[in-house]
Amino acid sequence: MAINKNALIRYKTIDKCLQNNNRQWTLDNLIEACSDTLHEYEGRDINVSKRTVQLDIQMMRSDKLGYNAPIVTYNRKYYKYEDPEYSITDIPITENDMNVLSETLEMLKQFKDFSLFSELSGIIQRLEDKVYTEKTHQAPIIHLDKNEKLKGLEHLDILYQAILKKLVLKITYQSFKAHKASEIILHPFILKEFNNRWFLVGKTSPKKPILTFALDRIIAIDFDTNIPYLNENFDGDSYYKNVIGVTVANTRAERIQFWVDKQNAPYIITKPFHRSQRLIEHTDDGVIFNIFVQINFELERMILGFGNSIEVLKPKKLRDRMQQKLEQALSRYDQDK
Repeated sequence: MAINKNALIRYKTIDKCLQNNNRQWTLDNLIEACSDTLHEYEGRDINVSKRTVQLDIQMMRSDKLGYNAPIVTYNRKYYKYEDPEYSITDIPITENDMNVLSETLEMLKQFKDFSLFSELSGIIQRLEDKVYTEKTHQAPIIHLDKNEKLKGLEHLDILYQAILKKLVLKITYQSFKAHKASEIILHPFILKEFNNRWFLVGKTSPKKPILTFALDRIIAIDFDTNIPYLNENFDGDSYYKNVIGVTVANTRAERIQFWVDKQNAPYIITKPFHRSQRLIEHTDDGVIFNIFVQINFELERMILGFGNSIEVLKPKKLRDRMQQKLEQALSRYDQDK
């Protein structure tokens, strides 16, 4: 059953009220409390009707959400918990619930750098306490790749907020090739993750091309509110459609044909290089594939990663480039050190 955020806030508010046994709670009191709490959360007035709170109480009493709250009325107008120690936050958690929560918590913590999830941090901590006090400590079954020492993660949230609020950035940036940092005015469009690294994508001005900046090379971030934001309704899916990774060469996508040996072909079949990948032919010693992408750094790095298990067949310029790189690599091993 789908429950919206406001309903959960109301349930929590009603629960908090009914835990307070030093006051008598009428329906009007509960309506007022829910309205005040929603105003505090949302920053605006939200009309909470009598019927809404009555349905909330009915829902809390039922087992649809697992609450089975012992809400009773007395003197024909006051509400209370029949069990003064009851709270919807203290409902028992089954072993299956705890196993699911444990793995979900591990995944949620991957997004801890976004303020979008900051409100969850306290909930996550409490859930962890609840889970691990009620079950034997157990190593996570799901293990996600992460690098806690990766630079630039501290910028994630401020950049996310800037994109959300359409703010023009003034970033101090130093690429690996630059001798010193420079200041760049940027209209940010999206944040993109690839290979466990984060990138900021945007434009410096309307007529300039789209640029990509690695977060780990950003030194400082400021805003320029005097410049109107360039709203181009950027579509990341369309922009990266024919690209592996983050480097868009602004060239036409090409048909890349490559052969993979028998030992590695199953890996390529089950984990394609790109969504355009097609199996062309089974040979005696391997499989031939096609992909339709731009030739960029990430594509070359991916091909080189398979070493002698792969051979680029077409186009000739990519085949020649791979041959050149492999010859240069081999020469490093031929030298007497």
